[in-house]
Amino acid sequence: MQSELNSQEKQVLLAIARQAIIQGVENGEEYIEPREEKRLNQRNGCFVTIKQDGQLRGCIGNFQSELPLFREVAQMALASSSKDPRFYPMKQSDLDNFTLEISVLSPLQKIEEISEIKVGKHGIYIEKSFHRGVLLPQVATEHNWDRNTFLQQTCVKAGIPTNAWETEDTEIYVFSAQIFGEDNQ
Repeated sequence: MQSELNSQEKQVLLAIARQAIIQGVENGEEYIEPREEKRLNQRNGCFVTIKQDGQLRGCIGNFQSELPLFREVAQMALASSSKDPRFYPMKQSDLDNFTLEISVLSPLQKIEEISEIKVGKHGIYIEKSFHRGVLLPQVATEHNWDRNTFLQQTCVKAGIPTNAWETEDTEIYVFSAQIFGEDNQ
């Protein structure tokens, strides 16, 4: 993110994400009006997280985007509501009770030493052969994990042994995020 989003821009993105989910559930697609705000037209990766009753309901994102941020948010919101393989696609009855969180991402940065990982600031992306796993910065904080547990859980997410982060053929990247949601703007 070249510059931090202000509170109004955050509100706009949250409204766009909610609108995309509702339109997607009600008629199978989303249409979002173009936006003029400079920061909302930057090309940033993002993740959109959906929660119901405080529990994860969907989370999908991209690290890079060819789309303006406001369109990427809409697409990731729709994907989170309908394409996260851990959950059934949201239905009309699910629209009464969900909250959103958006994480606008910095570019990935490859690290050589795990001491470079700052729990609470960084998310982790791990790559080993054809396996990939990512956990957002807030996941470690929400679960009160230390660095090693965070690395182990990212390996679990990638479908590799929990100690795979220690092997030479595993690449570890960090990123930061501007995180905001309907509960914490």
